Amino acid sequence: MDSLDVLRDLASRPRHAAAALRGRLDPSILNARPGGHDNSVAWLLWHSGREIDVQLADLSGDEQVWTSQGFDQRFDLGELGDSVGYGHSPAGARRIIIEDGPDLLDYVDAALAALEGYLGTLPPADLDDVIDEQWDPPVTRGVRLISIADDAIQHLAQGAYVLGMPQRG
Repeated sequence: MDSLDVLRDLASRPRHAAAALRGRLDPSILNARPGGHDNSVAWLLWHSGREIDVQLADLSGDEQVWTSQGFDQRFDLGELGDSVGYGHSPAGARRIIIEDGPDLLDYVDAALAALEGYLGTLPPADLDDVIDEQWDPPVTRGVRLISIADDAIQHLAQGAYVLGMPQRG
């Protein structure tokens, strides 16, 4: 197994985690804020899709799935929806309200499919390309791809945890 095989496997895992949430996204649970936290499950899933989509578009030069597949129009979140969620104020995070759980999962799946597709186009040497010199050490394409998958895994797991809470009584 080479480094790209490992990355492809890593990138496939959030897709399976997101698929496991199908049928569990009732709007009342989707937009609830357990413990008064500003980030709902809807925000967590939306952010997972956005962070993948925005960062991947920067790497690939392709249009974001958000706009190319019309998710921006379907969710109608305005400029706030075009952001990624990093640095949202509490009020901004609370304005991410999405009633259609299956459509939200479709967005996450489309972003993850784009990530998997992109990984299928890369030669191994491209993983060493420095893509961001603002950090010390500078960030390579491979490190950014790991970061994208890691962030998605964390937020999808948080969403799954919250969705399991009401069932624990």
